[in-house]
Amino acid sequence: MSTTIPHWIDGTRTTGVATRTSDVFDPATGEVSGRVVLADQADVDTAVESALKASVAWGESSLSTRSRVLFKFRQLVDDHRDELAALITAEHGKVLSDAAGEVQRGLEVVEFACGIPHLLKGEHAEQVSRGVDAYSLRQPLGVVAGITPFNFPVMVPMWMFPVAIAAGNAFVLKPSERDPSASVRLAELFQEAGLPDGVLTVLQGDAVAVNALLDHPDVSAVSFVGSTPIARHVYARGTAAGKRVQALGGAKNHMVVLPDADLDVAADAAVSAGYGSAGERCMAISVVVAVGDVGDALVEKIAERTRSLVTLPGTDPRAQMGPLVTGVHRDRVRSYVDAGVAEGASLVVDGRDYAPDGHPNGFWLAPTLFDHVTPEMSVYRDEIFGPVLGVVRVPTFEDAVELVNANPYGNGAAIYTGDGLAAREYQRRVHVGMVGINVPIPVPMAYFSFGGWKDSLFGDTHVHGAEGVRFYTRAKAITARWPRQHGIDLGFPTHG
Repeated sequence: MSTTIPHWIDGTRTTGVATRTSDVFDPATGEVSGRVVLADQADVDTAVESALKASVAWGESSLSTRSRVLFKFRQLVDDHRDELAALITAEHGKVLSDAAGEVQRGLEVVEFACGIPHLLKGEHAEQVSRGVDAYSLRQPLGVVAGITPFNFPVMVPMWMFPVAIAAGNAFVLKPSERDPSASVRLAELFQEAGLPDGVLTVLQGDAVAVNALLDHPDVSAVSFVGSTPIARHVYARGTAAGKRVQALGGAKNHMVVLPDADLDVAADAAVSAGYGSAGERCMAISVVVAVGDVGDALVEKIAERTRSLVTLPGTDPRAQMGPLVTGVHRDRVRSYVDAGVAEGASLVVDGRDYAPDGHPNGFWLAPTLFDHVTPEMSVYRDEIFGPVLGVVRVPTFEDAVELVNANPYGNGAAIYTGDGLAAREYQRRVHVGMVGINVPIPVPMAYFSFGGWKDSLFGDTHVHGAEGVRFYTRAKAITARWPRQHGIDLGFPTHG
């Protein structure tokens, strides 16, 4: 019997008042494993009302109190990392080791947020004028919301809510309805750590809940990670309602391989970054740019490794890659493979007709490799978000930089080379937010910030790190004098 996945509102599991639900699948079997409730306007109003009430007292809490709660939460997540990884695998399909890595990267943001007393320190300048001091504060916004994708049901929410809550806000999380269970479990662990009821809310839902949060007058800011069309909608609708918005969109990440690169190292990196988590990563490498005469040898090495990958249910210890998240998404990815063949790309490894023994109905598509891809093809233009890797061949380094910069996406890019000058030139000139030098997936550590350029980001700030603290707080500048004498002066104040 399938289970019902509820909201988490005011410190308790609840199904709310809405009657709509959505199926949650086991991607390895194709069977329905649960049904998640979908919020309507009344549920959104209840959730935000609870968060608004909780934000007042939490915003007045001491930095030491917040830090202690975060330290306890960090320990609880660490203690339950295997449970959380199992929840991810059960609903997303990624292999357990990959799910465990996701939990670890989320934990690193919690560890960063534990240092909130230092992160919220303002500035102070004495005697800016005679008897006048000036200083600044950063204060919470109140209620903030996060809308997160299916591909990282633990890590991406934990990019957001630990920082926002540490800064003194109440946080309403709207996770993906495809894999919603882990978010509720995180909220339970945070409550166990001592977080007051209402400070973290999990609101299950679809576009109805998203739009209601974007319109709600008591939600001050919204963070989003997902596709570019939805990111553009979230940014436009949220800012039109007067909210602060950071909306991270899609990607088409390139990995440039120069002629001097170690091709075995580069091939290992391309396969790892292209097919990990079945390619369902916004930082996945989906385009390898072979420069000069390295194409034939590089494609041969990538193909050899691609054919040897083991695709099985994520719970199988032999698995290197699992299924895709839903049948609809699998069919969409497969349609891109069909289109690539029709458009003239060379299909080197075909993963379309694959299912492991005993799991014929799972959402399977094995690793797939194209060669001789060109920028006009849909397999190059669009974010496929699946285990489909394409190789584009260009004559020179200049052509490679031009190719990357002409792409409308600007999330991340990598270069493989032993030439330090070429790497330095690449990192300076490439138009993306995150660059890897002999690193295929350059996701920054928690004390830096994550975000792209161009159509990969709508808004002015990246996620977590110092930019995350700034996003979830607002500055207040104070000028103070304690005079011993009085007098009227209608002139504009100056310092002297």
